[in-house]
Amino acid sequence: MIAHVTSTEPLVARLWDAALAGDERAAVAVVRQALDDGATPQDVFLDVIARVQGRVGEQWAANRISVAQEHAATAINERAMAVVAEHPASRTEQSRGRVVVACVDGEWHGLPARLLAEVLKLRGWHVDHLGAHVPTPHLIAYIHRTGPDLVALSSSMPTRLPTAHATITACQAAGTPVLVGGAAFGPHGEYAPLLGADAWAPDARSAADLLEHRPLPRPRPDHQPIDDLPHLADQEYTYVTRSRPQLVRAVFTGLENRYPAMSGYNEAQRERMAEDLAHIVDFLSAALYTGDAELFSRFLLWTSGILEARGVPGQSLPPTLDLLAGELKDFPRATGMLRLAVQRLTSTPLTVGGAAE
Repeated sequence: MIAHVTSTEPLVARLWDAALAGDERAAVAVVRQALDDGATPQDVFLDVIARVQGRVGEQWAANRISVAQEHAATAINERAMAVVAEHPASRTEQSRGRVVVACVDGEWHGLPARLLAEVLKLRGWHVDHLGAHVPTPHLIAYIHRTGPDLVALSSSMPTRLPTAHATITACQAAGTPVLVGGAAFGPHGEYAPLLGADAWAPDARSAADLLEHRPLPRPRPDHQPIDDLPHLADQEYTYVTRSRPQLVRAVFTGLENRYPAMSGYNEAQRERMAEDLAHIVDFLSAALYTGDAELFSRFLLWTSGILEARGVPGQSLPPTLDLLAGELKDFPRATGMLRLAVQRLTSTPLTVGGAAE
């Protein structure tokens, strides 16, 4: 890291102002000046750009910036990253090996993977960065064609964990070890070993350090994934996933009956509510898949904070969960997770910020 963390604060503040204003020219000037003043490309990537991007997410969660502003700021940060990557100080000899960096199918938050790709290049790796939302069959075909030393798989949304599991298994079956990262894998990476990943890292710097000191061995030719998810035998995950449209419809109707004022909602409000209900079902599915009730509770606490920041009482969630529990009354794991989430919602002070992990 830069010698004194406080020395990055003026850079972070200036880049934040540029990103918030949508001022690409000012953002480019900030990172170029930092490099010209002696900051390393890795420091600019991780201690400046990544911190600004983290603030973008926090400010959106707190309802201080709009979705459009969040997208614009992210685009500015991506441009700043490109400038750092093109700077002469970023030119390194690629001698360590080959890494494919990709986001899980359905994962559209591509900036963390881009940060990892750029840091690995700086550390001497040949990197194939495939970007966001990479379908697993296409990823496997690319692996067979290029023969990388490992795949680095990124995901920020826990709802993509079942897909991540399938992708990890497919990569290993192709003889390629998998390093995973991103908030989807849990605050401490607890879902990485559960899903059979060969390694986990909390951030790009840690991932690069790990690979520098502990190369990942290739899976044996006779490698067979072990079924570490025996709880899936109860079919609750399968039922909830396949019944998603019916569950959303039933809970929506139940809320209309309980709260007649909903009859006055316009079409946009009704669509937004249906989307929110679908997210709740998706996160319940992910919790059932991993067998971790805390995954679902963390999401509901985050959602409650988001609603509060937008002037919607967070306590509107327990009735929704109660209706969903009624639809799933024959499924003990699901109803247990719903009960725990209600307990957490009614007993935990709300904080706004962070992400849905």
